[in-house]
Amino acid sequence: MTGNSTATEATGTEPYTVPLAPGVHAFVQPDGGWCLNNAGFVSDGSQTLLVDTAATERRALLLRDAVLGSGAPLPRTVVNTHHHGDHTYGNCVFTPEATVVGHVACRTETLAAGRQLHALWPEVDFGDIRVTAPTVGYTDRMNCRVGDIEVELIHPGVAHTPGDSIVWLPRERVVFTGDLVFHGGTPFFAMGSLDGSLRALELLRELDARTVVPGHGAVTDPGVYEGIERYVRYVADLAERSRAAGRTPLEAARSADLGEFAELRESERLVANLHRAYAELDGLPPGAPLDVAAVFGDMTAMNGGVPVSCHA
Repeated sequence: MTGNSTATEATGTEPYTVPLAPGVHAFVQPDGGWCLNNAGFVSDGSQTLLVDTAATERRALLLRDAVLGSGAPLPRTVVNTHHHGDHTYGNCVFTPEATVVGHVACRTETLAAGRQLHALWPEVDFGDIRVTAPTVGYTDRMNCRVGDIEVELIHPGVAHTPGDSIVWLPRERVVFTGDLVFHGGTPFFAMGSLDGSLRALELLRELDARTVVPGHGAVTDPGVYEGIERYVRYVADLAERSRAAGRTPLEAARSADLGEFAELRESERLVANLHRAYAELDGLPPGAPLDVAAVFGDMTAMNGGVPVSCHA
């Protein structure tokens, strides 16, 4: 079956939905590259909770259509897994009717970032986007229900960003990981923590999910965690050796043998991750701000001088 809201196979970069359990759907945007994130929704037929939105007004409206097309009502609650604009820009499509929920740092970071995607990718038509931060926050864990479906929000600590949330459905054994997990794409923790990313993976393993909805890429299973952990440990080792040798993150990335990770999308993220790894080796705390212009400048250099592109 094909189409924007009911397909289980992707065509180009148009989104499709995947039913995961009764009342639970993933909204997948192939191919999961820059700005093509996943979302999801949980509904009992009378109320709906949405997990993340999208980078553009057009794509947020496709998500809205997917919710309605499933027979669910529009959401009363939107949960943001973190502050990045591909997961939050579309909040404004669902408010003020819906309340936006996130970790307290997600609110802070959303407001601080503002229209950051506009600055990074001025050529993209994001549509009528009004930055809309969470108005309900939590610090460690928060439980809510959609009918008889229990939804747990879990903060794993600083990992992909300072304000990450895992959305866990224990009865259905479905987990929405946000960008703690990239399936088929290079992990990205430049704004978070290398060590924190490893701790987040351990937490995800402990949940014992059956179905994993990554922040980017196709719906998968917990086996995806193994490759991510190997990549993070690869970056840690490369950073330690390269820093000791006096190489800059860019020099280290350019001379690196990616091995099994060479086929991952957005391999230029290696240099951004090395910036974070170097910062942690220098004693900076997890999530401490880096020079975004320098990080994206190095990724452009790694990308052959071509800026990384938002595909939304």
